[in-house]
Amino acid sequence: MKAALFYGPQQPLRIEDVNVPSPGRGEVLVKVRACGVCHTDLHYIDHGVPTFKTPPIILGHEVSGTIESLGEGVRGFGQGDRVLVPPVFTCGACEMCRTGRENICANMIMLGNHVHGAYAEYVVAPAKDVIPLPPEIDIEKGSVISDAVSTPFHALLNRGRVRPGDKVAVFGCGGLGLNAVQVAKALGAFVIGVDVIPKKLEFAKNFGADEVLTPSEDIAKKIRKLSGGGVHVAVDAVGNPSIMQTAFSVLRTGGKLLIMGYSDQNVTFNAGRIMFRELEIAGTLGCPPYLYPRLLELVRMGKIKVDELVTHSFPLERINDAFALLRAGEESLIRAIVTM
Repeated sequence: MKAALFYGPQQPLRIEDVNVPSPGRGEVLVKVRACGVCHTDLHYIDHGVPTFKTPPIILGHEVSGTIESLGEGVRGFGQGDRVLVPPVFTCGACEMCRTGRENICANMIMLGNHVHGAYAEYVVAPAKDVIPLPPEIDIEKGSVISDAVSTPFHALLNRGRVRPGDKVAVFGCGGLGLNAVQVAKALGAFVIGVDVIPKKLEFAKNFGADEVLTPSEDIAKKIRKLSGGGVHVAVDAVGNPSIMQTAFSVLRTGGKLLIMGYSDQNVTFNAGRIMFRELEIAGTLGCPPYLYPRLLELVRMGKIKVDELVTHSFPLERINDAFALLRAGEESLIRAIVTM
């Protein structure tokens, strides 16, 4: 099969012929239809973030496709079934898995990190982790649900506990941020989108933002005025410490800051304010498997947009062009996919 292999930082991915993997007991072989192009992969390629599996490794973790074959003992799936493959496989036995927090499984296995991923014609996955994809959802564009949509869904629903009528501010309206906007709106919130790029703010409006703002010296004042004294939930979808501090500053009493963006830097918050106003700061990672059916139903019903998220599509042979577009920060890009 054709696959795009990662050999190390600062190198383009190489399209090569490799053996088709065989599903083991409890596994399925998925014929990949599409795989989302994610900033996580760019961290490996451009920034030297190491993969757990020593290169060469096939990257890619945002997958949709059809069942090609079944490993021993697999029940409930048949050849040709449409499926979504989550980015992380769980052990089901650790404390986190047994308490419903599989997204932070102690023994998690991530596609394109611990094992070969899905920038390839086929990928193997545990049958227990793959999710049937409703026929109403486009099988190629639906690949982005796996990570880009599911991560904000868990963040807003579980970690932010957003309820109808809440006020939510989303800082950063890129791929994850736009989905935070539309998930918050689907949950019944009043949503404020914040970004430095006018095109991203236009996208945010199209995805349900009630108000959009460009960062300024008085942005905290503007948000507090728009939200009647501060937001219930502020979301950092950038991973910048100064933005996290700004997001923290717009919380109302009893509010919560969600850290969805990644940063390896320290950030400082006023402890007295946290204590006196009972503020919360919560990290959020991925999505537990039990939430996917609910999310897919919202997509199927049209409550959450997916087709509009995919603005660019590339064949596997042009995967490096896809990353060049992501790297350049192309304003028209929301999410790109690689198709097989």
